[in-house]
Amino acid sequence: MDVKIKTALISVSDKSGVVDFAKALGKMSVKIISTGGTAKALSDAGVKVVGIESVTGFPEMMDGRVKTLHPKIHGGLLGLRDKKTHAAAMKEHKIEPIDMVCVNLYPFEATIAKPDCTLEDAIENIDIGGPSMIRSAAKNNKFVTVVTEPAQYERVIGQMQKNGGAVSRELRSDFARIAFGLTASYDAAISKYLNGRRAVEYPERVSIALKKEATLRYGENPHQSASFYKLASSPEMSVSSAAMLEGGTAISFNNLLDVNAAFELVKEFAEPAAVVKHLNPCGCAVDEDILEAYRKAYEGDVISAFGSIIALNRAVDVELARLIMESFSRFGKARGASGFFAEVIVAPKFDADAVELIRTLKAWGGRVRLMETGAIDRAKIDGAEYDARCVVGGLLLQKRDLVGWEPDKLTYPTKARPSAEQLEDLRIAWLAAKHTKSNTIVLVKNRKVLGVGAGQMNRIESGLIAFKRAGDEAKRCAMASDAFFPFPDNVENAAKAGVACIVQPGGSNKDDEVITAADEHGIVMVFTGKRHFKH
Repeated sequence: MDVKIKTALISVSDKSGVVDFAKALGKMSVKIISTGGTAKALSDAGVKVVGIESVTGFPEMMDGRVKTLHPKIHGGLLGLRDKKTHAAAMKEHKIEPIDMVCVNLYPFEATIAKPDCTLEDAIENIDIGGPSMIRSAAKNNKFVTVVTEPAQYERVIGQMQKNGGAVSRELRSDFARIAFGLTASYDAAISKYLNGRRAVEYPERVSIALKKEATLRYGENPHQSASFYKLASSPEMSVSSAAMLEGGTAISFNNLLDVNAAFELVKEFAEPAAVVKHLNPCGCAVDEDILEAYRKAYEGDVISAFGSIIALNRAVDVELARLIMESFSRFGKARGASGFFAEVIVAPKFDADAVELIRTLKAWGGRVRLMETGAIDRAKIDGAEYDARCVVGGLLLQKRDLVGWEPDKLTYPTKARPSAEQLEDLRIAWLAAKHTKSNTIVLVKNRKVLGVGAGQMNRIESGLIAFKRAGDEAKRCAMASDAFFPFPDNVENAAKAGVACIVQPGGSNKDDEVITAADEHGIVMVFTGKRHFKH
């Protein structure tokens, strides 16, 4: 059933496009009721407006806290036009029907994002009348259209112009569905803020407000559908903040997981760093020169690098872009592929000439997407954000693992102590292990990852995989284990491979035997006191 719009109530904080919207309604003889700043903006633009106080018989009061909370507003929204008792009540109390509500809410999240926001500021930006009108209109969408964002204006006006001023039941139902999602998200943001004020990490009820960003090409597998949702607000530079500069094939679920994993690892380093990765790092390197960091990361495992993610914590200029494109193209052509193939290059910034070079070279054969995150600001890393994992019928929440390399908390249980160079390699190995699936062994030499053993059911197998990958380069390398050694066998295997130093959490019942084995083979061992399981 179509419903002709005769009366609309407009009250918006975001006034983008609202004047044109109201003017279009006015041309279709729609009576417009409005409040406060919205009424002034419309009136100043020449739109005929009826003030809310003319409808309710009450002035706006209490600094605007009370203006639309009145039976003549909510009765006009909630009344069922086809029910005799409702129609009689509306007539008796002189309640006019309201056919459309156009409301968006006080900018609560924008307010609390301000560094100088006080609790009083936040409280005053909790909208009451707006959500009440939205919910009333959405509940009665059989008769009322609820418009909650400027992006909907064109669709509403277009339909009204085609249908003699009427809106379809399908559109009203669709907008009601969106409206309830908006009010739920709004309340979730308020709840999160108030829990944060009280330092309540795990409240009695948790609502996580997310907004759909994109429909993905597919999920983990082509037969699974998927979409990407973003937190309503997050100050941190991440895959979620990234802009797609150069696309192509739509991005997939796995791509985004891989990009997130790779970029979170390079964020660990203040120095120029690069990672080539498939959820676990197949290559990672740190160097004062970002070109050299990339070269070493790529050479860590050129076979696994093909078709992977390239993550950098520095801007991509034309020289770095050329190096990346040429290195991948050489390998691809040598293997009979068409040329360059990486899923994504993610970095804080891409120079314009670098983007143009990549676009040009890509056109000759190959593919890649470019994602620009913005400059990494470690002060904006959000420690309050949950690490959420789904289980069937529920959700596991934990704090993010933001513990990195803590020099002041290291202990040195072996007779031999690490040199400065060894300590640096141990640091890189430890941070790489933190971002690798458990059980994990990572080998590093000269600030370059040589071998990774990831996700095995026992740590011995992880070590054997890493040693095999590193080959002779394992001699005199640094080794990291994400968790303690329950037995000395990993140390024995490390000695056979030529490992010079090991970093691990410590804390095993057999630490004494592990330390003794390290001393017998002249291996330096460092304890961090922290574990980095990543399931």
